[in-house]
Amino acid sequence: MTILGLRTAIYPVPDLAAGKLFYSAVLGTAPYFDEPYYVGFRVGGFELGLLPDEKPGVDGTQAIWGTADIDAEYARLLSIGATPLVPVNDVGGGIRVADVLDPFGNRFSIIENPHFDPAAVR
Repeated sequence: MTILGLRTAIYPVPDLAAGKLFYSAVLGTAPYFDEPYYVGFRVGGFELGLLPDEKPGVDGTQAIWGTADIDAEYARLLSIGATPLVPVNDVGGGIRVADVLDPFGNRFSIIENPHFDPAAVR
């Protein structure tokens, strides 16, 4: 068996309705799967899922979501209710990363990576 790559990142939210509103604004789309026990959004071939009634936090699973303009996306996330956690940083090789907290206390990480090859996703 081989690990095939990122498929889903799960975020716990204590209030599923508020989670749907926030992540619909983050992603610019409504969920494709919406049930009382799980909400799923399609994001560039991957999935961002919300689990209700779970404990959010910054120390759990970390998924890093791509963006073409990290400065603009960081500012947009803050404007829709996220709070700063780690400002935009250059980590070398033209790669830049940043983290915010969603309104529930989860880390939401973004990356601008000029080396990412979408054709390599399988």
